[in-house]
Amino acid sequence: MFTNRSLVSIANLTREDIMHLIHQAEQFEAQPNRTMLSDKVVATLFFEPSTRTRLSFETAANRLGARVIGFTDPKVTSSTKGETLKDTIMMVSNYADVIVMRHYLEGAARYAAEISPVPVINAGDGANQHPTQTLLDLYSIYKTQGSLDNLNIYLVGDLKYGRTVHSLLMAMRHFHPTFHFIAPRELAMPDEYKLYCRQYHISYVEHEDFNAGVIADADILYMTRVQRERFTDLMEYERVKDVYILRAQMLKEAKPNMKILHPLPRVNEIAYDVDEDPHAYYFEQARNGLYARQAIIAHVLNMDL
Repeated sequence: MFTNRSLVSIANLTREDIMHLIHQAEQFEAQPNRTMLSDKVVATLFFEPSTRTRLSFETAANRLGARVIGFTDPKVTSSTKGETLKDTIMMVSNYADVIVMRHYLEGAARYAAEISPVPVINAGDGANQHPTQTLLDLYSIYKTQGSLDNLNIYLVGDLKYGRTVHSLLMAMRHFHPTFHFIAPRELAMPDEYKLYCRQYHISYVEHEDFNAGVIADADILYMTRVQRERFTDLMEYERVKDVYILRAQMLKEAKPNMKILHPLPRVNEIAYDVDEDPHAYYFEQARNGLYARQAIIAHVLNMDL
């Protein structure tokens, strides 16, 4: 949802919003180096570790000519002295034109957007939402399939805590997908998202098996990491961390157009022999994040191409 030009959640973006941002990303991919934000400052506030998201946002800002300030470790900020999130946001908004924030608490981005005088872009809040990852996922799907409509999308692994799959599910409601949820019982898609599917007439099928036959009809195979940092019970994590591993031999029955996506980082859920397979697309997907995030930064600053 764009709240006073902030991007907090994917849930309320219209089909037109999504397609507009995808077409903007196409233009930035054609010409990523522009000076349109040479008078702007982008603040990146990462209260939780990140590599791809932070670097792609900082690269996006730099390629648009903006200057970047911020932090990657909250231990070096005044939050260690007891400063509240509100005070941090209000302070940083004095210095920047837009704030990109990742936080470990669900709802932190919405709160920041409500109090900030400058736009806030949610770069992930706990197990809740990751809307910029979703937009680069949508751009990757659009590029590889030629459309977002009527696709078979298989979500594999951590569907309970995986904010990327939750956001993707919400975004795809405009495009008539059929979802296949592949997860162990402990990490199954939460009931609230299955209710969301029923509410918006999104077809879905649940599986616990993961083999070549199950995934043979996939257009998109979206793998996820079992996230140790989301577990309070490490015994539960050890039970489920290696349940589903994609290997090259499992792709023999895959459709020619099928692409494998992964928000990264991977641990061992995609074997290295998959990297050379023509279905693998996760590193290209990460590159697409640059163009999608350029589109998002420009949009929240009301500077669309």
